[in-house]
Amino acid sequence: MLDLSIKNQVTSVFQLLEGSYTFEVNYNSTRNDANELIEFVNDVVSCSPRLNATFNVVNDNNILEFSLLKEGEPTGIKFRGIPSGHEFTSMLLAVLNADGKGKNLPDETIARRIKSIQEDVKLQSYVSLSCTNCPEVVQTLNIFALLNPHITHEMVDGAKFQEEVDALHIQAVPTVYANGKSFHTGRGDLATLLRKMEETFECNHNEEFEPTIREFDVVVVGGGPAGASSAIYSARKGLKVAIVAERIGGQVKETVGIENLISVPHTTGEHLAADLQKHINEYHIEVFEQRTVERANLQGVVKEVFALGGEVFKSKSLIIATGASWRKLNVLGEADYLGKGVAFCPHCDGPFYQGKDVAVIGGGNSGIEATIDLAGICRKVTIIEFADTLKADEVLQKKVQSLANVDIFTSMQTTEVIGNGSKMTALRVKDRINGNEREIALDGVFVQIGLAANSKPFAEQLETNKIGEIVIDERCRTSIPGVYAAGDVSTVPYKQIIIAMGEGAKAALTAFDDRIRK
Repeated sequence: MLDLSIKNQVTSVFQLLEGSYTFEVNYNSTRNDANELIEFVNDVVSCSPRLNATFNVVNDNNILEFSLLKEGEPTGIKFRGIPSGHEFTSMLLAVLNADGKGKNLPDETIARRIKSIQEDVKLQSYVSLSCTNCPEVVQTLNIFALLNPHITHEMVDGAKFQEEVDALHIQAVPTVYANGKSFHTGRGDLATLLRKMEETFECNHNEEFEPTIREFDVVVVGGGPAGASSAIYSARKGLKVAIVAERIGGQVKETVGIENLISVPHTTGEHLAADLQKHINEYHIEVFEQRTVERANLQGVVKEVFALGGEVFKSKSLIIATGASWRKLNVLGEADYLGKGVAFCPHCDGPFYQGKDVAVIGGGNSGIEATIDLAGICRKVTIIEFADTLKADEVLQKKVQSLANVDIFTSMQTTEVIGNGSKMTALRVKDRINGNEREIALDGVFVQIGLAANSKPFAEQLETNKIGEIVIDERCRTSIPGVYAAGDVSTVPYKQIIIAMGEGAKAALTAFDDRIRK
């Protein structure tokens, strides 16, 4: 099943394994794909003397799986199906991580938070092998299982267990269940998923953690274009700099195509995030990823930023570059049908709606671009725009108006997501001109109504506008001396990557200028 070149690569990956690992395979011999799983496991095992496999024939026709054991003991990781495609890396990393290797392993502070979860949690992630967002979720949940004996994780290839997927009414990947209940849908990094675990299940961490104090000349909160730019410009001044962020790249990582970053005709969010990381690595910048900032003390000369897990970051100059997040409708039914008709990413979840009727809420560039993409695979796409006109660029409006299977409604307010308890079935909308209400029968809706500033940990101390953006002057200064804001979290107009980069540089230069002038 694996060709020679792939086997050679796997052999190289596993050559430094120190532990002994077993793939415990269970399968029903009547399944057409049973031999495929056996061949797959045997090919992987042949790549290292540290690997072996056991095979068990079972009567249940629904069984096609293998668990990972270390030194004969369960690791808590199971793969249902055959983890090829994008999930092949997840399988390799599961072994490496169990051996204490792999760059994706969290540092001591994050590991301590994971180990602090006290309840027994059975995680299941339903994936598509072609999904580019699924591996990060699978690999993160595998780490949870490896570090915490209370947690197990099972990856499920939805294509192999379609009846199960249909019974659960799953319409987006990855979809994660925890102890049989819907837990998470869509893209998710370690910081996001860990925070959800801590909010959902009993933990014992904060009261027992001894605070870890970290002091710097400049602390940058946020790892997107503005945060990376701020840190690099500050480091170039010879200052001791830290980035505290959930992830390097921030919201950029959710952008598929980028064609307006001047001098770079085309790139992707993933590539740009990797380039930001590479540039950061050129300087003496300490990066603290996967951090969740709970609160801050901005009074006094030294500012303090408190991260979940007992870390305190102190500096005289604080640059807030926390960006923004997808804005939700906040209407009745939206939360109930998230991942069951309500979606945000047309690139990831659009294929689930092939030949079906969907709506796109939002008439800006992102909404119209989503509509154009979806119109190629969906039977019908309905645009719902609150304003009296579309806000997208004229070239996009002309394109979408030329599509025969697209309906456009302006001056229309979404009031409710309607479903049958298992999946979304319709939207209730209200005409803002005449007040008439109606229901539009739909299989899904893609919400594209912009971003909300991630300013919550700082909003009570800093001046913000009515939509939560931190108010700044022309030099990125906030209402408190020594505190600066840059990028989408601030009141700077036009939320663009190139503008965020410039604002980050400006904030760093202003902070340095204020520093030398005291």
